[in-house]
Amino acid sequence: MTSDEPVGRRVARWRVRRSMTQQMLADRLRRSKSWVDKVERGVRSLDRYSVVQELAHVLRVDPEVLLGQQRSTPAGPPDGVEDLRAALARYDIAQAPPQTEELRRQVGYAWLTYQHAHYGQLVRVLPGLLDAAQGARKPELLVQAYRITSSLLVKLGEADLGWLAADRAMSTAADDPILAGTATIAVAQALRAANRDRLALTATLTAANRILPSPPRLGDHEVDGLHGDQIARQPHDQRGRGALARQRSAGEWAVGGTLLLQAALAAAGCGEHRRAEELIERAAGVAASLRGYDDPHYTGFGSVAVELARVVVAQRDDATEALRRHSTIVRREGWRRLPAEYRGAYLIDVARAYLQIGDLRGAARALVDADSFAPAEVRCRPLARTVIADVARAQPAPAGVARLATLVGITS
Repeated sequence: MTSDEPVGRRVARWRVRRSMTQQMLADRLRRSKSWVDKVERGVRSLDRYSVVQELAHVLRVDPEVLLGQQRSTPAGPPDGVEDLRAALARYDIAQAPPQTEELRRQVGYAWLTYQHAHYGQLVRVLPGLLDAAQGARKPELLVQAYRITSSLLVKLGEADLGWLAADRAMSTAADDPILAGTATIAVAQALRAANRDRLALTATLTAANRILPSPPRLGDHEVDGLHGDQIARQPHDQRGRGALARQRSAGEWAVGGTLLLQAALAAAGCGEHRRAEELIERAAGVAASLRGYDDPHYTGFGSVAVELARVVVAQRDDATEALRRHSTIVRREGWRRLPAEYRGAYLIDVARAYLQIGDLRGAARALVDADSFAPAEVRCRPLARTVIADVARAQPAPAGVARLATLVGITS
């Protein structure tokens, strides 16, 4: 199989290798035979990480095999950041934009590549995608292209450039509260990476207030102790914002929940641990009302995401308690369904928690686990490199970390 072969054709090939008919595969996926047929013919695109993961599980292959991607991941930031910088600096796009559905497919594939933590491949794809999205002038797709770009740049240690891409997404979103909400997720990530937690907190609460019911306004001290499931029962004001919020789809509620989690992380960064816990409780209320929803805005939001945020917030105040919670979360089925990027980034935070309590072996396990399914998270991110260096200073270095230190060019 070549890397240029369509994903659907790979699915068909592996289905045949496993001696399965389309109906057998459909039954195991709990989908229709027509759905399988459309996937294999390329009529229906696979632009959700969770769906590719589910297919790979049934076909007993690694998701990367279906995506036609190599396991080998070079160390260090991938080349191409300057190309992204140049793409963000272009304003006059001369090329003819692709058809909307083709552009939508490209954006979906970019998200899938990001969620699977293939940053080297993504950094090569994004400049062309940005040009195409800017030329097409479709706000929804342009916001997503900017948001993917921002998220990747933040991963690669380019917080200021990531903020620029996120700000472009905000400008494109204009008065659409959901598009603005998704753009604000990227804004918050960039601001927190630049140690501007107070600004991130303000931005996320403002965006959440436009999506979730009010009054009371999220973030006001008067709502201390109010849970997310209680928010939905609050009276709405004369402008009908409460009624509007109840009409939102599950995917849109997930955007609001994600904004609450970003606000909680920002509050923790400001040292406001009680406020962070309150925001997480509200997000938990939102997550409790969402079951098995499609994730059109690529948030990864759900009950497991809420619990991971609890760990990261608790880490700043009590690392031992954070790690106690961590040990229970990773045994849950929902943990394995999260995108590789999400799990890898979280485990780097966990490694830092282990370092706080002086458990080098625990930190090493977290790093090695992250490298096993999201190697680019460990090998390409400057933040991970710092953690690896801290663990590798031990003599002798814990098993696995010495290898990672060599891979990323860290010598004792």
